[in-house]
Amino acid sequence: MSVHHLKLNLGKTELLFFKGRACPLQDLSITVDNVTVPATQCGKNLGVTLDNSLSFSAHIKAVSRSCRYMLYNIRKVRPYLTQEAAQVLIQALIISRLDYCNSLLAGLPVCAIKPLQLIQNAAARLIFNLPKFSHVTQLFRTLHWSKHASTTKPWC
Repeated sequence: MSVHHLKLNLGKTELLFFKGRACPLQDLSITVDNVTVPATQCGKNLGVTLDNSLSFSAHIKAVSRSCRYMLYNIRKVRPYLTQEAAQVLIQALIISRLDYCNSLLAGLPVCAIKPLQLIQNAAARLIFNLPKFSHVTQLFRTLHWSKHASTTKPWC
């Protein structure tokens, strides 16, 4: 790093150790410039929260929380929006967050990504201004959306 005139911000540096199945449990740490960097359970890179078991549960929780907050705010102004305006707003603020790095979630069990599917269902209902328990299959076809859960494993 010093050859390329780069500096490491040790205050933001984290050590994330991905253990194999046969790996014994060890407390690992790295020392850089006399500063010990301890191992952490999860870390964030490019907006994606990775955990040491690659379950992505922390990432899914963060995305769900963020999207629920945005849906809550959009719901407040929805009576003043046309259907087209609501669709653009939801696609810009909600669907873009659900789609960001979603290829990392491929192969996860349905129960793991169910919170994201519920957000997508709520977003479709909000665009069409429908009640909470309305069916969404036809709404997805109209919006040309696909379900996130369709490419995942069916077990938990």
